This record gives sequence, structure tokens and C-alpha cells, in this order.
Amino acid sequence: MRQRNVKNKKEIIENSKYFLDNPSIYKGNWQKVFNNNNPIHIEIGMGKGQFIIENAIRYKDINFIGIEKFDSILALALKKVPDDILNLKMLRLDAIDIENIFSSEITTIYLNFSDPWPKKRHEKRRLTSPNFLEKYDKIFKDSNHIIMKTDNKDLFAYSIKTFNNYGYYIEDITFDLEARNDSSNIKTEYEQKFTKLNNPIYKIEVIKKKN
Repeated sequence: MRQRNVKNKKEIIENSKYFLDNPSIYKGNWQKVFNNNNPIHIEIGMGKGQFIIENAIRYKDINFIGIEKFDSILALALKKVPDDILNLKMLRLDAIDIENIFSSEITTIYLNFSDPWPKKRHEKRRLTSPNFLEKYDKIFKDSNHIIMKTDNKDLFAYSIKTFNNYGYYIEDITFDLEARNDSSNIKTEYEQKFTKLNNPIYKIEVIKKKN
């Protein structure tokens, strides 16, 4: 993702009530952060925040946490959030540290248009690699539930394989999400862009029961 510098990004981040610094201190206690026992969904790599914000607005009985590692992009997302959202927080975090932030607390993970890391030597960086699937095991609450969207055919094929090998079963899959005309589908900024270019959007929803 190309990043443009955001003026006063540090102030935007630090002064937002939706941003939580040092998120590791909340590990095991995220329901106290939201002051309720509602399910917690996270988006890893939320970009400019359109998807996670719209979900929080639409589904008040679910708590949402958006994760982004780049300051400029995080600042842009925080600027978009309305003042009256009670079920949304955003974190500055590299996904590789995810298991240090949550412990058996997450109901759903969204992976939207993640970096495909196409070179073989970078496979472990893919968010659907066995390396990350192992980390997710430690943060899911009752069962593992991942919903992924991408425009990258190779990453999608790779992810189907890794999900299957890791014990997930496919709840839903499509190779052309736009053709479904699904009114419940909340689009990311990337998804809107790629759809206008008539690029197919791939989506998969997978579940794995806890042992």
C-alpha cells in the first residue's frame, strides 16, 4: 500500500478516544475494555477503516477492533470514525505480535486484501500461512472463524490449501463476490476500487472447532 504522509498524524492518533496504546496490557481483559460480554471481531490490516467502521455502526451487539501497523493509515482511519461509536477500538500493531495482545477472546478474524507476499521466501509473512494460523489458535475463544477477501488469485488458492491442511472446513466460498449482489457485503476501499475495474473478488469463510 502506498502511504501518503498525514499531517499531525501523531496528534490524531494520540488524541483519539478510539485508539488504544500499549494494547498488550489488555490481554485477557478485552471485554472489560468494552464493558460488556459481546463477541469480539478483529480486522487485521484494516487500511483506512471503512470496513471495520461500517461493521461497528451496523452491528451494535458486536465489539470490533481494527488493527493497522502504519501510522499514516491509522490516522486516516481514526479521522473517519463518528463520535458516537461505543463498540470500536483501533490498534497500532504488527500482526506478528497478535498472540501478545489477545488470549482466547476473539470470535472472528477478518482478513481483507492482505499483502499476498508472492515470493516463496516470504511465505511465512502471509496472514494465512501456517505460521499465522498457529498464532490465531491462541486468540480464538470458542472456535476459529476466519473470513477472508482478496483480489489475488494465487493468495486465495494458497489460503484454501493452508486452511484445509490446518483443519478448517469451508463454510462459504465464492470466486466472484460482486456477482452475488449481496446487500449485506460491506466493502473495503480496495474492494470498491477493484470492483470498478471489474476485477473478481474472492471470498472464503472457514471454521475450525477447538480441540
